[in-house]
Amino acid sequence: MRPLPVGEHGLLIELDSAEEVEALHAELLRRAADGTLPPVGEMVPAARTVLLDGLADPRGLASALPTWDVPPLAAADRPTVTIPVRYDGPDLADVAALWDVTPDEVVRLHAATAFHVAFCGFAPGFGYLTGLPRQLHVPRRTTPRTRVPVGAVALAGPYTGVYPRSSPGGWQLIGTTDTVLWDPARKPAALLTPGTRVRFVPQDPQEPHAPREPAA
Repeated sequence: MRPLPVGEHGLLIELDSAEEVEALHAELLRRAADGTLPPVGEMVPAARTVLLDGLADPRGLASALPTWDVPPLAAADRPTVTIPVRYDGPDLADVAALWDVTPDEVVRLHAATAFHVAFCGFAPGFGYLTGLPRQLHVPRRTTPRTRVPVGAVALAGPYTGVYPRSSPGGWQLIGTTDTVLWDPARKPAALLTPGTRVRFVPQDPQEPHAPREPAA
């Protein structure tokens, strides 16, 4: 862990892998819950960092961090979310070509993968899901779309994601879901949070779309 000061009350903790980020984030949450973590205003995990803001004594915490025992995050420690997907995305055939398999095999491989949320960002409710083996990583589209529909299930690099609202985007679209990723009336509003396990379950592409409440 490499703690770096951010302003007067912040600390950016650099780590070597997404797995270490998840483990540290879980440890921070545990310590916050049992009252052994100094008060912190905000805790933001990313791909290789955890940002802590609102600390009264960031230097003190930075000095203490090397003494912490941070156990790896076990699968049993993570909640699981199941997301039904119609694998009807416009880039399904392109992904099949990149993987050198049939579109049906893309569906099988993707649905068989045990994903988990490494971190969140881009838009409220958007989780960056890891789990695909290296040989199944895909590039972003050469030309991004000006509008990706809400509920699009997409791939880019090592990540899978579900668009919680319509927006521009350059990821490869392989399916759609009616699952609401961000609902301000829900607690928590985000369905996917760092550490959550995710399973995608194929649906009949002909099944009608369920009514969707707009994501605010």
